[in-house]
Amino acid sequence: MKVFWASVAEQDRADIIEHISQDSRLAAIRMDALFAEATGRLANHPHLGKAGQIPGTRELIPHESYRLVYEVRGEIVWILALVAQRLCTVFVHRDTCHDRCYAARAVG
Repeated sequence: MKVFWASVAEQDRADIIEHISQDSRLAAIRMDALFAEATGRLANHPHLGKAGQIPGTRELIPHESYRLVYEVRGEIVWILALVAQRLCTVFVHRDTCHDRCYAARAVG
C-alpha cells in the first residue's frame, strides 16, 4: 500500500520536529525517524493500529507522547493527523483534534 500525509498532518509533523529541535536537534531527528518508521509499517500492515476515536479512522502510537491518526482508503493509507497524546486527553482539545481529522479526511 501507499502512504500519503494530508497537508494538516505534514504540518503537525513539522511543528513537532521544530518544537523538539529547540531543545535537541538530535532528539528531533530521532523522533522524525520514529514517525517515518511507523508510517513505513503501515504500508505493509495498514490495520496495525487500533480503531480510532473518530469512526473510520485508526490510530498508531509511534512514541508514547504522540498518536498518528489515519484511515485506509482502498490501497492508500492517509495520515490525517499527528497529535500529542496530552492534547487529546483534555476534552476541549480532543474536539479540536476531531475537527482537524474530519477536515483532513475531506481534503485528503
